[in-house]
Amino acid sequence: MNRRFYILLNAIVCLPFFLFADEVGRVTGKVLDEGSNSPLAGVSVQVIGASEATSTDFEGDYTLGLEAGTYTLRFSSVGYAVKEISEVKIEGGKAVEIDVTLVPSADELEEVVVTVSARRNTEISLLNMQRNAGVVMDGLSSQSIQRSGASTIATAVRTVPGVSVQDGKYVYVRGLGDRYSKSILNGMDIPGLDPDKNTVQMDIFPTNILENIVVVKSGSAELPADFTGGVVDIVTKDIPSQKQIGISASVGYNPDMHLNNNYVGYKGSSTDFLGFDNGDRKLPISPTLDIPTPAQAQGREALEGITRSFNPVMGAERENSMPDLSLGFDFSNQYKLWGNQLGVIAALNYKNTTTFYEGFQNGIYRRPIQTDPDPALRPDRTQIGDLGGRNVLLSGMVGLNYKTGMSKYSLNLLHIQNGESRAAIYDQVTRIANIIDVFKQTLDYSQRSVSNILFSGKHSNEDATFLTEWKVSPSLARVQDKDVRTTTFVEEGSRYTIRTDAGIPTRIWRDLEEINAVGKVDFTKKMSLFNRDAALKFGGLYSYKQRDYSIYNYSIDSRAVDHSELNGDPNAILLPENVWTSGTNTGYYIRGNYQASNTFDASQHTGSLYVSGEFRPWEKLRTIVGVRAEQYTTFFTGVNIDRLEYDNERTINKLDFFPSINLIYNVVENHNLRASYARTTARPSFKELSVVQIFDPLTDTRFLGNLELVPTYIDNIDLRYELFGDQSQMFAVSGFYKYFRNPIELQVYSDSAPNNFTPRNAPYANVYGVEAEARKNFGFISESLTNLSLNVNVSVVNSIIEMGEDEYESRQFFAREGEEIDDTRQLQGQSPYLINAGLNYNNLDMGFEAGLFYNVQGKTLEVIGFSRNADVYAKPFNSLNFNLTKKMGVNKRGALNIKVENILDAERRSVYEAYQATDQIYQLRAPGRNFSIGYSYTF
Repeated sequence: MNRRFYILLNAIVCLPFFLFADEVGRVTGKVLDEGSNSPLAGVSVQVIGASEATSTDFEGDYTLGLEAGTYTLRFSSVGYAVKEISEVKIEGGKAVEIDVTLVPSADELEEVVVTVSARRNTEISLLNMQRNAGVVMDGLSSQSIQRSGASTIATAVRTVPGVSVQDGKYVYVRGLGDRYSKSILNGMDIPGLDPDKNTVQMDIFPTNILENIVVVKSGSAELPADFTGGVVDIVTKDIPSQKQIGISASVGYNPDMHLNNNYVGYKGSSTDFLGFDNGDRKLPISPTLDIPTPAQAQGREALEGITRSFNPVMGAERENSMPDLSLGFDFSNQYKLWGNQLGVIAALNYKNTTTFYEGFQNGIYRRPIQTDPDPALRPDRTQIGDLGGRNVLLSGMVGLNYKTGMSKYSLNLLHIQNGESRAAIYDQVTRIANIIDVFKQTLDYSQRSVSNILFSGKHSNEDATFLTEWKVSPSLARVQDKDVRTTTFVEEGSRYTIRTDAGIPTRIWRDLEEINAVGKVDFTKKMSLFNRDAALKFGGLYSYKQRDYSIYNYSIDSRAVDHSELNGDPNAILLPENVWTSGTNTGYYIRGNYQASNTFDASQHTGSLYVSGEFRPWEKLRTIVGVRAEQYTTFFTGVNIDRLEYDNERTINKLDFFPSINLIYNVVENHNLRASYARTTARPSFKELSVVQIFDPLTDTRFLGNLELVPTYIDNIDLRYELFGDQSQMFAVSGFYKYFRNPIELQVYSDSAPNNFTPRNAPYANVYGVEAEARKNFGFISESLTNLSLNVNVSVVNSIIEMGEDEYESRQFFAREGEEIDDTRQLQGQSPYLINAGLNYNNLDMGFEAGLFYNVQGKTLEVIGFSRNADVYAKPFNSLNFNLTKKMGVNKRGALNIKVENILDAERRSVYEAYQATDQIYQLRAPGRNFSIGYSYTF
């Protein structure tokens, strides 16, 4: 495997060199109106003392090719003060980005010249976008991401106020779980590696292809209606300012996980290191094959061949664990094609991470019956052992952007390949009618892939007063759980045996294929109203999603065998000499048949239209009013366990209207007071709105779909005061309130099935909270401390949900003496507080960046109890990380990066909590400290 890594690294390093060629320098940028932050078309850009000149296009962009030297640029447009930018230094083959804002002139005939020195201001541009946005938003510029040394969006976005990243991948906004947060790419939905999540996995996107990350927290008519906490828009670069090739490599080491010869794994396939299985784990028979049994006269001979066709590996093995490895390559350039601009971006990223949780714990605990005086929680099932995992992520992206004077066309191609292998060896104690102490081994492999195409266009009339923008985005997502294997042995003295009451060996294949097709069109008409600038926006969207899902379950049964001869070795079960044969009529054989209840076909259709108007009734008051109509329809085909058939049955058919209003009052210069209202929704996923039953052999839990679910509707109110200072300093404080009707929550299915979970609607919920953010450097103490800055944001949230009648009555029935039962509780997935803090030192001249970053999310209700089943809470995880980046070389093209994660050595712990009872473990993982060192170079 190491040899393959070196081959891959050499290919990434050597591939791009032929693309380079020397050329003249370039100055490029965008010209904006200072008041509205909107792009200005037709602005004249001249080089003083030279003949070179151009004008901005319909998006306010300009480009000038210049020989090496130092220049002064002049920007002029009717109705605006002239601005001159001096000391613009151009080097051959390089580009300088100069973004400019023009101030309206009081007298169009009077020329006012403002002269400033050139500077790169992408971070300031994002703050200008935030200041002039029509919605409550936060964000990160590519410049600030690069300064922080973050290699992926997952590590960068968690510095945004109210944003946390769960499992190192998924974004939660304002403490609300995945259901109420949404992530999009360039304004369009794409499915993630887990299609049942509303947010895309954030660690798949490298930061070097980003323009910015925008987090919108209040609704508006042109935004999708299915978000409540926030929508994260990942915006990639379109027309690069200059050619660039970057390579990167890093190695991570965790003393608790890596170079450990006690690691738990198993022999997979030769292509696992690339994120896919080569066929070794495929189901060797047709899933609809009717497998005979030894008792059947016909087909008995076929049973032996069927059994021998299955991979004989059933158990894990101890081996050595390798460190983490990451490789990256990116390319961007700008070309002239038919006299217009063609931009090209490409990125290829590879990650191979290994985790090892020695002494992991899972548990299912229940309350005692009312007559029992001891309030302690009773274990129903507990697990403790070792869990190893390897996760491979391979992603590739290519973007083409072609721009004419009044049009722009973009084509983005994205593919993500992910393979995750897990193996566990653990002891399990089950207490039902009697105590069963067993020894288990589990092998698990999940292969996921997403392929997406985004084709878009933007068009303008001559004076840029009417804009048309369209996007089409088809995608295909596949998830395959391949040959999930579980073997259970009962220890009886010195013997290991297999018993049906403890569970016979099982094998599971799960296949999911989902097709997404989304198209949208937006129109913007600029006009004048109340003698001030105004705009009318309108458009529509259609989204089609279709999913095929199937589960194939098989078990290994036996006839006339002595299980103790296996000596507790799962790999001995399917040894050639132990497979059932018709000649001896003894041995182990495969059992299982096609079950219609384990498959379904479902589709979702969303059609929407919207209209929005923006105007200023007073000079300081900006008003944006709109409404969005969405028709949402779902269809389901499948059979439930009671053999009730659904043939393309319409399960949801709703036409909803989502009004919104945003008010922005400019108190004084650079001070805004915002108020907004919007109605949004949260809809059940395919998995939730189904009759599927999904078993997780590692945690021994089962998910049950629910066709009775209805969408959640949320009313959102936001208030915010924000002020913007120099040098990217700012302060903002926000308050928000959200009212939920029919919120969807995951609950224990019933008292008799404590390890089964199902989604249900609750009557209502309320969420309200405050956010505060401050960015401040220490230059006010001493000028020498200007490079030292502190970023802090805090969110405090309270949630109240009314229980359903069944839940409330079950809690009352099993209440302990003295325990008071309210008919309300905390909302599932809602964190009561969230703190992000970062102390950062950045010296551009030295190319040195160092930062210490802290994040914590408060105790969160993870699983809702029912009857004797107690609630499960995720405990706060105090994350403290250190990052250091040092740029090297004459032109600072190389960069050395050192990171330390989880400095506090915190554990991820979820526990059962009950009245007067000691907390008990639901799930415990110790991630340990992770150290990584990386190097990147830009050509």
